Amino acid sequence: MWMTLNETENRSEIMLNKKKPANNKDVSQQTQTPTDNLITDLVEIIESRKQSMYRQINSGIVLTFWEVGKRVNEEILKNERAEYGKQISATVSHQLQTLYGRSFGHSNLKRMIKFAREFSDVKIVTTLSQQLSWSHIKDILPLQSMEARLYYAREAAQHKLGIRDLRHLISRKAYERRDIANLALSSQSQVPFNIFKDPYLLDMFDLKENFLEADLEKAIVIELEKFILEFGGGFSLIGRQKRIVYDGRDYYVDLLFFHRELRRLVAVELKLGEFKMEYKGQMEGYLRILNEVERKEGEEQPIGIILCTGARRGLVELLEMDKVGIAVSEYWTKLPPKEQFEYKLQEIMLEAKERLERRKILEKDTNVTSKQRQYFIEPKPDDYPDED
Repeated sequence: MWMTLNETENRSEIMLNKKKPANNKDVSQQTQTPTDNLITDLVEIIESRKQSMYRQINSGIVLTFWEVGKRVNEEILKNERAEYGKQISATVSHQLQTLYGRSFGHSNLKRMIKFAREFSDVKIVTTLSQQLSWSHIKDILPLQSMEARLYYAREAAQHKLGIRDLRHLISRKAYERRDIANLALSSQSQVPFNIFKDPYLLDMFDLKENFLEADLEKAIVIELEKFILEFGGGFSLIGRQKRIVYDGRDYYVDLLFFHRELRRLVAVELKLGEFKMEYKGQMEGYLRILNEVERKEGEEQPIGIILCTGARRGLVELLEMDKVGIAVSEYWTKLPPKEQFEYKLQEIMLEAKERLERRKILEKDTNVTSKQRQYFIEPKPDDYPDED
């Protein structure tokens, strides 16, 4: 009988479950025995193999479901009748469910068919199967674009997100907010694509009314893990109110991070209210000083992001902030109701696309090639045929 992913995981946990001590105090009071080192080594072997077995089982399940979906797709396309597709999927599901259980119910079989249709490249599927479970894939399949699916797949794989964290990321429209930030960057931007979002959702701090910038800084440091989950992977905090000295004077950056993948410092300034023109000069000065006194050999030039409660995106574009390595984003400390949240994001996205179109017209005769956005795996345009 075919086992579902959860059943398989539970079965392996029972087989390889080790008995744990009641508490740390008991362990410390135990007398060392000659076999202690042996037991430690054996536990490491078992735990390592346990993880390896789980990955192999998981990969096998994902690849099996993809192959089933691919074969059914081939049969449906061969007949070229839409009604036949519905009929064969129902018939196949009934027979497979009789043989192998509810994993092959009609809803799940339709997911397998869509999985094989949307992810037609076996190399991509093989990579996904080694990093994500079928439960992860089920959650990214309903997304509207392949770019969004690949973004969430990459985030889940890179940061080892569980199902709950992945759903949290999707519900908060992380991809869409990152795309809004990307749309603000010009072809001559010194700010890398795919690093920042706009807006940021900082509702996890539960700040009271009339909070101060210092309150937000403190909340970020206390709940750093939550902030970095929202901000994006790769960031490591160097310091809050980081003191930098230049020409005999002290300057203080609200938050200073190092981004491991970009190999560069990232300065973050937190502002209450709308973006103001003078913020550009302040951040630009910080970046110049950081580049002079803090940048290490082998690192790229520092970049900065100014977080405001009002972004004034048109003014930010006019000032060409990104060309000097500065991004500007809004932050929201309260998450609006779902429909209002989605409407507001759609409104911001449309405005960003309009500004992009105006920018394209202005750059039309400059022969400047736009930067390419890097996703989880770059698909070819004909890899993903449209659904019937």
